[in-house]
Amino acid sequence: MEKLAEMLKAKKLKVTPQRLAIFGILYNTRNHPSAETIYKALQPTHPTMSLATVYKTLDTLKKSDLVEELNVGEDSFRYDATISPHPHAICLKCNSVEDLDTKVLDNITSEIQDETDFDIISEKLYFYGYCKKCKTSK
Repeated sequence: MEKLAEMLKAKKLKVTPQRLAIFGILYNTRNHPSAETIYKALQPTHPTMSLATVYKTLDTLKKSDLVEELNVGEDSFRYDATISPHPHAICLKCNSVEDLDTKVLDNITSEIQDETDFDIISEKLYFYGYCKKCKTSK
């Protein structure tokens, strides 16, 4: 928790129990939870925390570049504390989201900049298909 508090302070954010709890869930998972999932996970330890607080905190963390908001095609967003550029694989059946750690795409941004003369400041890359579990059960 001390590391998370330092990260919040470095972004000039007030360290509150709610922010620490929400950021802690994101920082310690690779599951890319939605706001509702985070809210439900925190109910046992933070019963007075509202869903609105979760949404406001996620917005603050996003604006401070501590979390990334993912639009994976559902009716809600998912969140990721790994903010360095990386692609995601999204299952069309169970909606799971996985980080892809691949070196194949390392040069794609510079190649696109060279080809288009675009000054690229950010990127989001999603691959859609079926995860191992869903592919097996098809």
